[in-house]
Amino acid sequence: MTGGVGQDALREFYGKRFITQMPPDTEILPVSQTIGTDQLVDEMIFRFTHTIRMDWMLPGVSPTGKRVEVPLVAIVRFRDGKLAHEHIYWDQASVLVQLGLLDATALPVAGVETARKVVDPTRPSNALMER
Repeated sequence: MTGGVGQDALREFYGKRFITQMPPDTEILPVSQTIGTDQLVDEMIFRFTHTIRMDWMLPGVSPTGKRVEVPLVAIVRFRDGKLAHEHIYWDQASVLVQLGLLDATALPVAGVETARKVVDPTRPSNALMER
């Protein structure tokens, strides 16, 4: 529910809310990329320490100082050689668990395990169902 539509709104979002609100230790670990004629899909692990406001991901949440690792997918579409849209998806529950804002023991959610499973397929599957 963040972002913008149209050149002015996107300039405002990217310039003031997205690019400028990346913690200094942000890391992006590429997992996969699919490229089509007018669209690309990037799957990655997004890692950071929550040391600054991140309105695009955590609106209204003050920095917690906690480390987060979350799978993230970006879908970027082009039209007439220009960016048409960028949709970014992540597991918000996993982020909130890692920040200590959501209790994983009381809900069917997981924390950093979601990111670790993406990069290590030998980790157990179905852990939520087994709880």
